[in-house]
Amino acid sequence: MASQKTIEIVKSTAPVLAIHGENITKVFYQLLFQNHPELKNVFNMTHQTHGTQSKALANAVYAYAANIDNLAVLSAAVEQITQKHSSLSITPAMYQLVGTNLLAAIKEVLQDAATPEIMDAWAEAYGDLASLFITKEEQLYQNAEAKKGGFRGQKEFVITKKEAESSIITSFYFKPVDGSAIPSFKGGQYVAVSVQIPDLEHLHTRNYSLSGCPTQNTLRISVKRETGSPDGVVSNFLHDHLNVGDTVKLGIPAGEFILTKTEKPIVLIAGGVGITPLMSMYMELFHFADNEVLFVQCAKNSSVHAFKAKSQKLAKQKPSLQIISLYDEPLSTDIADGIQEFSGLLTIDILKEKLSTLDAEYYFCGPVGFMKSVKKMLESAEIPASQLHYEFFGPSEALA
Repeated sequence: MASQKTIEIVKSTAPVLAIHGENITKVFYQLLFQNHPELKNVFNMTHQTHGTQSKALANAVYAYAANIDNLAVLSAAVEQITQKHSSLSITPAMYQLVGTNLLAAIKEVLQDAATPEIMDAWAEAYGDLASLFITKEEQLYQNAEAKKGGFRGQKEFVITKKEAESSIITSFYFKPVDGSAIPSFKGGQYVAVSVQIPDLEHLHTRNYSLSGCPTQNTLRISVKRETGSPDGVVSNFLHDHLNVGDTVKLGIPAGEFILTKTEKPIVLIAGGVGITPLMSMYMELFHFADNEVLFVQCAKNSSVHAFKAKSQKLAKQKPSLQIISLYDEPLSTDIADGIQEFSGLLTIDILKEKLSTLDAEYYFCGPVGFMKSVKKMLESAEIPASQLHYEFFGPSEALA
């Protein structure tokens, strides 16, 4: 534990970090990749370009400074970070590199305001925080290795199947190249995928939700083709260039967005490609639980609606499962054929109509705006916060 003096000094810097934190983290990442370009193999460089990672780190550093005397309030954030780090195979040596460049960034931005006393306090505080993460992540690595099909770091996997799920989402099925068992995982978890893209200088690593179930005896990810300015580097490479027989490196399954044991009804609410972790949960519930389950699938229309036929097939086999689809931009054929049950956005009245009770566990994932809307709707129905579970694709942020 940091000394009382260090705790007081670091806590006193919180107001400064609230103002300068994002500038500090931007400088930090510039220094880190300048001094250690090999770390570009690990970090999502698209998040660096968009600035989302700098903002997320600034919020985390501020939260640590503000709560250094009561770290228990950060336990959920710590768990989320350690899970992410374990998926990326972060090593203790990397913490030393991060610490050196973070302290250098603090000094560069704050200049004379970063007195020797403040720098010494932050060095001690960072050392304690790094030790906490290293210990927790080592336990995750050991636990992963001990499980059936477990391993440490990354492992070579081969693509055994490639399947279009919609006009923009494609599934990739993987098995270990060495013929060993697939690593165990839970619905809602993700894996890090590393690919070498021709003519680009470093590996590109992305986390993708597992969309399948261990009963399939494969690892399945389902990737949306990201288009825009610029197009998604990895998603488009996977769609256009990787095929059955090609190999990639995968990390261990990780993530804390998983089902909790309950006898309450379970509601899965998916927006767009947010269906991927929820499809995995849905399959897990199909095989291993008897709860009342409502799977709400929200999409623009049927052309971009992934897993509709697969999810309906399972529902027909188990009476406790129920599925509804909502299209906010239905095609004329959707309306004519009666494919979608509802048009427009999800409302609490729809849930009331379909559920025996609103006293349920809710899991939702999708674009941030979609998740904000769902969270607000459920809170207005006085659903306790402890029964709301959600996952971000990319750096986490607050859902106001």
